[in-house]
Amino acid sequence: MKKEFSFGTQVRKSPYFDATVRWGAQGFSVYNHMYIPRDFGDPVQNFWNLVNDAILCDVAVERQVEITGPDAAQFVQLLTPRNLSECAVGQCKYVLITDENGGVLNDPVLLRLADNHFWLSLADSDILMWAKGVAVNSGLNVNLCEPDVSPLQLQGPKSGDIARAIFGDRIDGLKYYWLEEFELNGIPLIISRTGWSSELGYEIYLRDGSRGNELWEHIMEIGEPMGLVPGHTSTIRRIEGGMLSYQADMDCTVNPFELGLGRLVDLEMDADYIGKEALKKIKLEGVKRSQVGLEISCAPLEHPNTTYWPIMSGSKKVGYVTSAVYTPRLDKNIALAIMDIEFAALDTTGEVKTPEGNYPVKVVQKPFYDPKKKIASKS
Repeated sequence: MKKEFSFGTQVRKSPYFDATVRWGAQGFSVYNHMYIPRDFGDPVQNFWNLVNDAILCDVAVERQVEITGPDAAQFVQLLTPRNLSECAVGQCKYVLITDENGGVLNDPVLLRLADNHFWLSLADSDILMWAKGVAVNSGLNVNLCEPDVSPLQLQGPKSGDIARAIFGDRIDGLKYYWLEEFELNGIPLIISRTGWSSELGYEIYLRDGSRGNELWEHIMEIGEPMGLVPGHTSTIRRIEGGMLSYQADMDCTVNPFELGLGRLVDLEMDADYIGKEALKKIKLEGVKRSQVGLEISCAPLEHPNTTYWPIMSGSKKVGYVTSAVYTPRLDKNIALAIMDIEFAALDTTGEVKTPEGNYPVKVVQKPFYDPKKKIASKS
């Protein structure tokens, strides 16, 4: 029976939308004003497919802010506290976009395609609008747009072999957090050794949306006999890896130091950026709360949380869970949380209030699995 989805024109479909429906997408959510497949069946099976084999994910919702023009490099530095002075052409960087108060507006991957050609591959917030406002008042000569670029993610331990079968041996030279231009049957692509999975993987940036169906089918045709299945970004794996989800684990009320991401903030570089003075003050005064990893002692959670769960110490609220899930590999309920700083030390205990009941929690080390990111970064 043909699936019917009630979609309006105000939310966009990706170039892979029809292909994902053909290949079993059963549910969607909205991200950056686009539909994203979030259900290909059992999420636990999706997790095992990812960590044991390989999955292909439609992540066209990771829209790009393209920044070009004579002052592009200076403008990109204005947006982020991460020092980009040594970011080479062909390199990718995980960066934070901060506001005037030091709050996090987005945590994109920055791709440098040329000296004055950059993409910000976005999490879920309207950074193009923010960047346009900054540009108007910056006095810098830059051009900003959302280009016709739609990424797929090929992720999992078999992704390297699959990528080699599709793109040839040249793909083996692609280093972690670097990019190269490719062409596949005349389809223009950028491929980077990145991904939102904590596994070995690639992001395949399609530069011609009219060929999305063709690209998806070609990858699946070659990859399926090698173990590739369609899937979606795994909440289980990303929480295991301590990967943050914008709008869930952080927003503009949270700053980089609270997230433990001070390494992405350079307070000493000469270049100015939005939020620099505020971040200096936060660093000087110290943070009042911190993001932590938690273990929740209860029966396996049936579903990830859809609201923030308060964490109590006696009658006092001392934090809140931002993301929680049961991981079958570790046989534990794990969570990311924001805690008052005096309750953020390892082994601190408390109680979380959930819709199903109140359960003991303990602060533990994160990431919960492969803390050195050896899986994703291996050559």
